[in-house]
Amino acid sequence: MAVTAENALWCRDLYRFFRAGDEETLALRGVSLEISRGETVAIAGPSGSGKSTLLSCLAGLDEPAGGVVTVGGEQISHRTERRRARIRSRRLGILLQSGNLLAHLSLRDNIRLAQAAARRRAAQAPDELLEHVGLLHRARATASELSGGELARAGLAVALSNDPDVLLADEPTGELDGATEQIVLELLRARTVFGQGVLLVTHSPAVTRIADRVIRMHDGRIVA
Repeated sequence: MAVTAENALWCRDLYRFFRAGDEETLALRGVSLEISRGETVAIAGPSGSGKSTLLSCLAGLDEPAGGVVTVGGEQISHRTERRRARIRSRRLGILLQSGNLLAHLSLRDNIRLAQAAARRRAAQAPDELLEHVGLLHRARATASELSGGELARAGLAVALSNDPDVLLADEPTGELDGATEQIVLELLRARTVFGQGVLLVTHSPAVTRIADRVIRMHDGRIVA
């Protein structure tokens, strides 16, 4: 496994330890994977298998104890937090369960802020992104004014605002009903047409069905 121009994301031999008193937990045990441009990959497994820890390390939100992560050919692991944040703002779209909207800003201004952080010309204007997810009519709304389905789509618009190499999403449809889940999944799958890689951490069978590959984890390892 090696970094190539076709890799949106690549990691090798990731380890992550957590300590509580005298006890040590191995959350990741030598995980290696790659996501190609234009590919949708789902990571599935039971709670506690290391899925969310892996996503945090891939996103540069957490540092692995060992191993390397690159995004768009640029190493994000084992850098200063300032450097990781800069790479993240330019190369990654992140959609977490906790949400990625600033509550006091409108949807349009959330997107503008994310694009300003990337420090490069945006491929799509805020209103184009909002139209893409069906929320242009809600451009001036804040997070508290949105339904659950609208929040999921708004979060996706913000995650895509910097035209990322790869989109990372943690349970992107976990709180949605079946019909809304399908809308969000269609929007996620559509991003691969633009050459972006998509990595989805999930428990949902509907999510795994849209993936090109499903990676299964157990006890901090990839098992299938």
